[in-house]
Amino acid sequence: MNGTPTGGATTPPESLPENAPEASWEELVTTALLGTDRRTPAHAPPGRPAPVALLDAAAVATVRRRAGLRPARAARRPERAPADPRPALPAPAARRLTTLLADRSGGGSGGRRGSTPDLMELLPQWLAAANAHGYAAPPQALPALLDAARGRTDLRPAALAFAGPRALWLAKLNPDWRFALRAAPGGGAALPDPADAEAVHRLWQEGLFAERAALLGALRAGTPGPGRELLASTWATERAEDRLMFLDSLRTGLSEADEAFLEQALGDRSRNVRATAAELLSALPGSALAARMAARATACVALDRTGEAPAIVVEAPHECDAGMERDGVVATPPAGRGERSWWLGQLVEAAPLDTWPRRLGGRTAGEIVALPVADGWQGELHAAWCRAAVRQRDAAWSRALLGSPSAPEAGGPGAVSLAERAKLLAALGPAERAAWVAGFIATHGLSEAFQLLGVCAVPWAPALGQAVVDALNIARDAGSYPWSFSGVMGLAERCLDPAEAVRLEALLAVPDEREDAAPGAGGYWAEAFQRLVTTLRLRAAMTRELAPPTPPAEPPDAADRPPGGSTTPMRTAAQPPDAAG
Repeated sequence: MNGTPTGGATTPPESLPENAPEASWEELVTTALLGTDRRTPAHAPPGRPAPVALLDAAAVATVRRRAGLRPARAARRPERAPADPRPALPAPAARRLTTLLADRSGGGSGGRRGSTPDLMELLPQWLAAANAHGYAAPPQALPALLDAARGRTDLRPAALAFAGPRALWLAKLNPDWRFALRAAPGGGAALPDPADAEAVHRLWQEGLFAERAALLGALRAGTPGPGRELLASTWATERAEDRLMFLDSLRTGLSEADEAFLEQALGDRSRNVRATAAELLSALPGSALAARMAARATACVALDRTGEAPAIVVEAPHECDAGMERDGVVATPPAGRGERSWWLGQLVEAAPLDTWPRRLGGRTAGEIVALPVADGWQGELHAAWCRAAVRQRDAAWSRALLGSPSAPEAGGPGAVSLAERAKLLAALGPAERAAWVAGFIATHGLSEAFQLLGVCAVPWAPALGQAVVDALNIARDAGSYPWSFSGVMGLAERCLDPAEAVRLEALLAVPDEREDAAPGAGGYWAEAFQRLVTTLRLRAAMTRELAPPTPPAEPPDAADRPPGGSTTPMRTAAQPPDAAG
């Protein structure tokens, strides 16, 4: 840094002004990268060539950086990290956490992964189990844990819950970990006691948005009424984007008591706020909006008994009036959709599902779904009922719209897509959900089952696990292209019951390849099943390591001990001595 491109010498330090402004090192690097022809060095002395001035400034900055810092007032010592009262991890589990955090393979997204388990994919499950036991994170593991959560947003909720209050303390000291503060309620700040009305009011009036949102969420989780009243007190002065976020928090603890406030929000200036208010009101079957939507929807859908068999007839709305728009109906359809079918779908989706048995002759949900629909309206009507069942979490309608898992059309008459079926399954109980997906896989195989498996409880129920393993075995024996099942195989590694490892051992051998099989498929399948078995055994070991230690057996009471303090049981007169005696 002491020479120049023109052959001249750099300016000696004594020729620079004593109090010359100093450019930051980042500014100097940026100027060098762009070139002095495009960017003049900051604070360059007049009359000096730009390249020479840049090198002079870099030389001075280098000396200053190497010489150390100027004396300054001592910074305030950071506060001590808060205590974590949770029990410490068992030593084997702590060692396992270190191993999981040290793995950075991430599993290959393409190509052959071999037979080695993907440890990073096991970290979410390990964190969930550790949180279920209520353990505290080892202090020495916090930096690696925060680094892992920084790189994977899906890890953050479980990782920050496990890391505890000390993670927020560290995040305030390292800009790379500031995401932890953003993810924490109120940015990591302590919220006032809901019973302290003065402190609650002060934070709501003066706090940052994150603090206010956290406060409202906490109030709605415990006392929904005061939370709603707090929001109503400043509603007229809030920004539109803030009103939308605050309104969304009313989903927690939503009840009929919120209806009056939500009805008022239907007249909001923001279209998004109006739409959210309408959605929340439609989730209240007894609300006035639900009644208005039911009246509109039933005017469009009726039962026709004039034919040989009853059928549903549909007369879609001819216009979207101001009342419909106020109640959340979007007037302009997306590209490729007709206006009338678009309006009809929104009306049916928002109407309470218990409207239809009364309207359609007292039939059950299953009987209604089985009715034919005239003039090609079946797809639109059933799709709207699907959305209504998902929104209202109605198990009976979800069951009817799913239909039999063994149906030839791979789903019920209303299941318009795999994504829709997955949402409908979420309204069923875990056991019924697993049984339905197992039946689906037994009939249709694994090619369309990935999304459905994702909504099933972990570990998979025995019947579902057996269906997945059987389908993988069938695909292997058929010589199927193996990489097309890598997603399901990855799910199986994380979701199969570890007890299935014993049954899978028979699949570890390399099978004889058929002539029409993909080249190398047999070896891939053997590797994949070996990785699956190894991962299941590893998960079983993780579960054992996280189990709380068994307390030692208590010694017998003094009254039960023989004279002299020995704990050896006394032989009664009826017991003969042993041979050695």
